[in-house]
Amino acid sequence: MTFPTAALGSIAKIVNGGTPDTKVGTYWDGGIAWLTPKDMGKSTGFRMRQTSRTISQVGLDNCSARLVPPRSVILSTRAPIGHLAINDVDMAFNQGCRGLVPSEILDATFLMYFLQANIGLLNDLGTGTTFKELSASALAQVRIPLPTLAEQQRIVAILDEAFDGIAEGAASARQAILTATELFSSVRDRLLRGGDDWKTSPLGKFFWVKHGFAFESQYFSLDGEHVLLTPGNFYERGGFRNRGEEQKRYSGPIPSGFTLEPGALLVAMTEQAAGLLGSPLIVPDGDVYLHNQRLGLIQPASDAPWDTRFFFHLFNSGPLRRYLHDSATGTKVRHTSPRKIEGFEARYPQTREEQAAVGARIDAIAQVTDALLAIQRRKLAALAELKQSLLARAFSGELTREPLAA
Repeated sequence: MTFPTAALGSIAKIVNGGTPDTKVGTYWDGGIAWLTPKDMGKSTGFRMRQTSRTISQVGLDNCSARLVPPRSVILSTRAPIGHLAINDVDMAFNQGCRGLVPSEILDATFLMYFLQANIGLLNDLGTGTTFKELSASALAQVRIPLPTLAEQQRIVAILDEAFDGIAEGAASARQAILTATELFSSVRDRLLRGGDDWKTSPLGKFFWVKHGFAFESQYFSLDGEHVLLTPGNFYERGGFRNRGEEQKRYSGPIPSGFTLEPGALLVAMTEQAAGLLGSPLIVPDGDVYLHNQRLGLIQPASDAPWDTRFFFHLFNSGPLRRYLHDSATGTKVRHTSPRKIEGFEARYPQTREEQAAVGARIDAIAQVTDALLAIQRRKLAALAELKQSLLARAFSGELTREPLAA
């Protein structure tokens, strides 16, 4: 079945947002819900009743924001384009959003699902250099399939039921990921506590930490001969992240001592993303990698037992990560130092062979865990694809008969 279509602007009133002057106290905290894209991004569902900030009636009267009635659809139209909400109370919103007040022939949830199915189109319609913005005029011209109101509500009921099942499956997969991750961390930390024959010493007994070099930005490129490692090359859980086409490279002069050997152990000494501080990676084979600033190169001592995999896992352990976080300096971005890293009191087996055995055991458990995580992530991806497939079928008229048939 092919549905007739209509321009959004002909069947929904489009309302722009605005922000009262933040320097005028009487414009704020007045109990009128005021939504932002940030609120929408944090929400776990589409229905919105409360917002992180409220405005007063005088604030509403003195800015471009306007109230939309309950069961309107609010769409973020910049930074980013595509967050969606249906309000349960009268609500205003900032200039990063536009409200759509459906006419009597358009169901709000049907409209919301249509917009969700067409986020790619909405982004393509956005314009701007610093960030894209979807204008009211462009939004008004978007054409929406328009079956009867009764048919819209039947399609919504089908999608609601299907999406409840998808959400339940996704929640189960995410819980499985969380459980497997926590179990691995618990087992790893237990193995790193060792037995009665293990000793305790500062990490400075085993290595010293070398600062990286501040390479000159004028030589940064996407196609230089050398790969410039940055905190972006670290996973928060540890390990090397290949940034692909976004990988920073370097084509300038290189001072002696800052070219990395494959197998070297590096540690992120700044927390440019949550959980990154103290994250380790082992330099891979292949490209020639450079030791950049904000990264600590672990230089093993010649007179102490040393197995790289053992110390890689030690840097990922809960006690060491908590110590580095708690002892870090900085407010917006936290930093650690070689002295702090070297001062951590660690337990360790007394021979390299014992260290290697512990490291190998943790590696084996990590491989099993990673395989389980991969299964759950594939399940999440399949559920997301199923959701998009159902949305596409809904607005092409394919859910009118046997809606869930393959």
